[in-house]
Amino acid sequence: MEENKNINPIEDFNWEAYESGEATTSVSHEELEKAYDSTLNKVSDREVVDGKVIAMNKREVVVNIGYKSDGIIPLNEFRYNPDLKVGDTVEVYIENQEDKKGQLILSHKKARATRSWDRVNAALENQEIVKGFVKCRTKGGMIVDVFGIEAFLPGSQIDVKPIRDYDVFVGKTMEFKVVKINQEFRNVVVSHKALIEAELEQQKKEIIGKLQKGQVLEGTVKNITSYGVFIDLGGVDGLIHITDLSWGRVSDPHEVVALDQKLNVVILDFDEDRKRIALGLKQLTPHPWDALDKNLKVGDTVKGKVVVMADYGAFVEIAPGVEGLIHVSEMSWSQHLRSAQDFLKVGDEVEAIVLTLDREERKMSLGIKQLRPDPWETIEEKYPIGSKHVAKVRNFTNFGVFVELEEGVDGLIHISDLSWTKKIKHPSEFTQIGADIDVIVLEIDKENRRLSLGHKQLEENPWDVFETVFTVGSVHEGQIIEMLDKGAVIALPYGVEGFATPKHLVKEDGTQAQLDEKLDFKVIEFNKDAKRIILSHSRIFEDAQKAEVRAERKAKKATKKEETPMIQNQAASTTLGDLDALAALKEQMEKGEN
Repeated sequence: MEENKNINPIEDFNWEAYESGEATTSVSHEELEKAYDSTLNKVSDREVVDGKVIAMNKREVVVNIGYKSDGIIPLNEFRYNPDLKVGDTVEVYIENQEDKKGQLILSHKKARATRSWDRVNAALENQEIVKGFVKCRTKGGMIVDVFGIEAFLPGSQIDVKPIRDYDVFVGKTMEFKVVKINQEFRNVVVSHKALIEAELEQQKKEIIGKLQKGQVLEGTVKNITSYGVFIDLGGVDGLIHITDLSWGRVSDPHEVVALDQKLNVVILDFDEDRKRIALGLKQLTPHPWDALDKNLKVGDTVKGKVVVMADYGAFVEIAPGVEGLIHVSEMSWSQHLRSAQDFLKVGDEVEAIVLTLDREERKMSLGIKQLRPDPWETIEEKYPIGSKHVAKVRNFTNFGVFVELEEGVDGLIHISDLSWTKKIKHPSEFTQIGADIDVIVLEIDKENRRLSLGHKQLEENPWDVFETVFTVGSVHEGQIIEMLDKGAVIALPYGVEGFATPKHLVKEDGTQAQLDEKLDFKVIEFNKDAKRIILSHSRIFEDAQKAEVRAERKAKKATKKEETPMIQNQAASTTLGDLDALAALKEQMEKGEN
């Protein structure tokens, strides 16, 4: 407390009498009290003033504010400031100048709360560092007491490295930076990370400035992600990408490293501006291709495990970091377009033949179909022309059915070789994909690895019989089963079909025949090779009418024959002169025409 220089001693005070206990003065007691009071600070209740710590123990702090008595404040109100000591100036709130016991009642907590909002805004504006006490953990972070205000400390703002255990910070006093204030809701967000980032940035610059590509450093595994591992190099972080962890394929970095593990890494690249450091782990060991058996050659058999699948093939690891590709075309002798997933899956143990080997490019292609004999080498022996087999329908085209006799042996049944009698527009009318079908080998094309197959040839050609049944002019009952623009398809006996054009579908009453109608039809054309029968309903009654006309003409001719002798007699009486005259007339007419 500073001296009050305006207070002067009483001039006529008898000091000798005071020493002997008989002090008397002309100054009254009231005047003395008044003089004493004038030496003290003037304070009011509910006022915030500065005081000085004059004593403290484990529970209480004694504060002198220049009043006639000192105030006692609980130590826990200063928990945000563990460095508090005697002689420090603190702000206090005067709750009561004098309670019933004559004690001055002070509060440091209320003093801070009274000025807190102004202070916290000033701290944000001036980028000040403030002290806060971590009270408890909450969702997503911590609650911190700053100037008596409960501020939020996000988990991501506690430290520059990920924090796995928040509870270790509860009850600690730390330094913070105010980073955000919501004036409307009076929400305050603080950060501890912001304080150390500036310092780390300087450290990073110094460390990165000393880095060199190819340099080997010791680091600690700081974080493991799906794409790689972050390594703490002592103040600066580097990333080992998942592809640089091991020469072999790595699906999960946890298979290779563990958190807090110390390991040596090599610097592959770094960017001073963006402060990114690319690290490698596998580069510290020799490439497995360099250690590959020198005697391995094309044609050798190798064993490995499928590590990656694609539609076009499978990658097989025959040694850690040494992979070969089995293309889908090398998985089966079949020529069907299929996906590699139809044959293999990740994790399969396989045996394969080395097809190509390039040690410089570190590439290898493998095949598994070569472990089985090529069925086309002995195709004539197993599938000779005329032999009968059961095939599996694989695919349709407009012109036929592709079938598979066995893995790698395909054949085509042309649409015309499916049935002797039915007119099939599309193979799906006759069979379905995945169904079994009986076939007979018609032709072998070994060069193109194709068989021509037939299905109808398994039965005798019924058209040999039809030729004797459906003779031209014969009449048969038929039913119209399909109407087309050019005519109608008619179902005849024995499962055979015929065709009639619209003019041959006209009935005797002049109407047109309709779908599903049953009528008699006359065969007007039979073509065995083309398997075509042309029919007519109209011809039946038209031919009958013509027969009547012919009969009438015949009758008339018979009548004329009776009159013929008289005409002959007249002709006999014609003279030679008459004939010459006719010949001359004919010659004259021919010249005129010319």
